[in-house]
Amino acid sequence: MIEAAPIHPTALVDPSAVIGADVSIGAYSVIGADVEIGDGTVIGPHVVIEGPTRIGRNNRITQFASLGGAPQDKKFADERTELIIGDRNLIREFVTINRGTGDGGGITRIGNDNWVLAYVHVAHDCQIGNHVVFSNYAALAGHVEIGDWTILSGYSGVHQFCKVGAHAFIGMGCLVGHDVPPFVLMANEQQGRPRGINSEGLKRRGFDSARIAAIKRAYRTLYMAGLSLPEARQQLTTQAEASEDVRAMLDFLDRSERTLAR
Repeated sequence: MIEAAPIHPTALVDPSAVIGADVSIGAYSVIGADVEIGDGTVIGPHVVIEGPTRIGRNNRITQFASLGGAPQDKKFADERTELIIGDRNLIREFVTINRGTGDGGGITRIGNDNWVLAYVHVAHDCQIGNHVVFSNYAALAGHVEIGDWTILSGYSGVHQFCKVGAHAFIGMGCLVGHDVPPFVLMANEQQGRPRGINSEGLKRRGFDSARIAAIKRAYRTLYMAGLSLPEARQQLTTQAEASEDVRAMLDFLDRSERTLAR
């Protein structure tokens, strides 16, 4: 028999909420209708979670976070939409993550093993991968996609509908208004610009020198060779024959719907 979850007596938990084993809910937190919380998740005091929201296992959500609120979109007409959060995420103080919209896919999705630090905002319909770090005050507008292992530094922001590829690094205060390919480092306040590849991050994640060299060559082709985008793509296609990472960059370019950051 599973013991009752340690829910503080001042917490308000809707009778329809599904609370897993070994879930802790702190003082004055509010868990709304149509919320599911997976086993082992710890929810601090003064947290508000509105439904429909699905939260996986072993997450840690600290005080004053607000999850699953209605999207900040004037077209939203109270249609049923969701927030889905995976496993082992850390969500810190005053984070806000909104549900999706009916015409934007209906789901805001957060993957696994992410760090979402204080005052971060994730708007409606965003799709976040795994092992992403959001530093303090980073913000995403609606419909943004963030690839695995990306780092967004403090006070950075991403414009709606932009995509940021895996292993990218967005510098402090950088405002992203275009799609950012995998592995690229963006810097400068206001409109961010590509400044090389995230080589230090790649080394930390076990990329060997040959892989990093192939990525650097692809970066030079795309950004430093004076080629048009179709010309660069043609050369990258040849390079991709010997590099899965260059292939990932090409795949990203194929999915890009906004202007590429160049």
